[in-house]
Amino acid sequence: MVKMMSTRDAYGEALKELGLKNKDVVVLDADLSGSTRTGVFKETYPDRFFNVGIAEQNLMGTAAGLASTGKIPFASTFAVFATGRSYEIIRNSICYPKLNVKVAATHAGLTVGEDGATHQALEDLSLMRSLPNMVVLNPADGVEAKQCILKASEHNGPVYIRLGRSGVPVIFDEDYKFEIGKGVELESGNDITIIATGVMVKKALDARKELEKEGISARVINMATIKPIDKDIIIKAAKETKGIVTAEEHNIIGGLGSAVSEVVVENHPVSVLRIGVEDTFGESGVGDELLEKYGLTVENIVEKAKKIYNL
Repeated sequence: MVKMMSTRDAYGEALKELGLKNKDVVVLDADLSGSTRTGVFKETYPDRFFNVGIAEQNLMGTAAGLASTGKIPFASTFAVFATGRSYEIIRNSICYPKLNVKVAATHAGLTVGEDGATHQALEDLSLMRSLPNMVVLNPADGVEAKQCILKASEHNGPVYIRLGRSGVPVIFDEDYKFEIGKGVELESGNDITIIATGVMVKKALDARKELEKEGISARVINMATIKPIDKDIIIKAAKETKGIVTAEEHNIIGGLGSAVSEVVVENHPVSVLRIGVEDTFGESGVGDELLEKYGLTVENIVEKAKKIYNL
């Protein structure tokens, strides 16, 4: 039986561990500590937890102030509010002075589900990766999410960590090592490369199995760091396979697909086909059903890979 865990649950566990290791770690939330799982930290370290209320700009501004005194603040709310409502504060008060703030945003992507389009952040990676000094992370499962949080705490500067609401299959074991700025080749292959991030990594691995049945050898790369993107692993894939399929739970504009395409076109042009939300808003529904409706499926990855293979 496949173990399921949400990346937001892993975030809560990581915060509790961090709080014990480093007394400079503080946590801020916009009145959503139950949903973001920062309540785990609050219960253990109440003197280092700050609920700023439903005031997301103040959340980021206060985090910036705490960082300026030497603290390591983790600021949390839903991704659509963290990156949308708070964008200008993140830009001018956190990234411009390069303050050591970690924005850990939950409830990203279509898998927010029934909350609908207003709460389904599909633009957050685009917004955050366009900011100078910002590191952007998007873990594939709970194991990687926990490591992302721990590594983010060690990085000196702004970090955005994208976290989800729903449980996702656990892919990695406890020996897995995450490193900021490094993609990981999960499966080798010489015909096609699939580069995936977040919830789409498991689907990429499943697609590889389907392609193998048809005699197509697919390389699968997990790209948990969207910025700085791992150029070396992308260029190597472009040189060694016929083309690349990218897969993300995000608008195809500005996210992983765009980042990979930028590297490819400047270094070793090959065909790149992007799988993601096709420049539209989501809607209310069950998370898995929404992924299927918007084409974020194993079948679509297989189809795009075969299209490149047959060029």
